[in-house]
Amino acid sequence: MKIEVWSDFVCPFCYIGKRRLEVALNEFSHQEHVFIEYKSYELDPDAKVNSGMTMNELLAEKYGIDTQKVKEMNEEIIQEAADVGLNYNFDHIQSTNTFDAHRLAQYATKKNKGNEMTERLLKAHFTESEHIGNHQTLIKLAVEIGLDQEEVVAILQTCKNTKNVRDDEEQAKEMGVQGVPFFVFNEKYAVSGAQPTEVFSEVLERVWEEENAQPTRQTRQKTKVETTYCCEGETCNKE
Repeated sequence: MKIEVWSDFVCPFCYIGKRRLEVALNEFSHQEHVFIEYKSYELDPDAKVNSGMTMNELLAEKYGIDTQKVKEMNEEIIQEAADVGLNYNFDHIQSTNTFDAHRLAQYATKKNKGNEMTERLLKAHFTESEHIGNHQTLIKLAVEIGLDQEEVVAILQTCKNTKNVRDDEEQAKEMGVQGVPFFVFNEKYAVSGAQPTEVFSEVLERVWEEENAQPTRQTRQKTKVETTYCCEGETCNKE
């Protein structure tokens, strides 16, 4: 079973959704037959690399409210993260552009370390308040998971893997994706948002049963499964 996941490293629901999927997989009796591929998606392609703003300050400016109100709004997200064992440090999270981080993740995927790189970038951003738009930070994180430093430097200093990032984003656009995280199971079922673990468990079982009930591969039509949360808590109702 293949699961494709479109996400961004600065999306709080992407990290929560990733962890909920992993919890469901830990309870799935066929988890050894599941392959996860992380895809690139930029929430804000025009974001500055060095904005000099925390996430709280950025959201306050975006919505025209004070930072205290933003902190109150984020409490629910912080609790959702805590419920799956994640510690969000919103007061110090640094807003940045994620394009280079996605190019690095594409390289990691080619080296069979896409999951590890995605996890490391999300933790660095949300828990450790690292500047994941900074090249030195990206190099450090890549080396931590075992990637070759010289190759990483070469990628970041050029435009390598730009096409891979753009191809993922174009594919998401063609499918009508308007928010992340967005999960596609075997090119057939799609789950949008950081759904409860039970939803992921249900889809895993359904896809497994259908795949094993059909000995030959058939042309699949994409079907979207229950949609609720998108990044920043917006409601997504995509038919």
